[in-house]
Amino acid sequence: MDPVVPSPSPGAADDTGPLRRRSRDRRGRGMRGPGVLRRPGSPAARTARTRFDDVVLDVVALLEARWHDELGLVEYAVEEMPLVPDDWDEPVPLSSLIRGSGGSPTRVVIFRRPVEHRAEDREQLRSLVLTVLVEQVAELLGRSPDEVDPRG
Repeated sequence: MDPVVPSPSPGAADDTGPLRRRSRDRRGRGMRGPGVLRRPGSPAARTARTRFDDVVLDVVALLEARWHDELGLVEYAVEEMPLVPDDWDEPVPLSSLIRGSGGSPTRVVIFRRPVEHRAEDREQLRSLVLTVLVEQVAELLGRSPDEVDPRG
């Protein structure tokens, strides 16, 4: 029977060559941090905020293409949360419309967190953003939401 020869410990020198490099850290928990570095701007690196902004931009482009001539100068913005007083008893608003005066443009603000809170998936988020912006544009134009977007 052959004698049992102990195998060298990882990182120890053996007779065949130099020190081997360990593939794990000394406590055996593996690498820290991401296994693959993402490039900035790649789809995996996008945040919830940028994805929401993209949905809003798509809906705004759709509405602007149809109603640009009648809307005039309108500024669209996304904010995290509305500022509501402590004694607010109504549901949190999803958007606000600030009519322009003089040289200042009309401003439509959509609030990201309340809208995201009400949507369960990306399709429902897009639908809710469309509904909210259609209602604001309808208010601005003095029309019904069905006239602004016949899809309802």
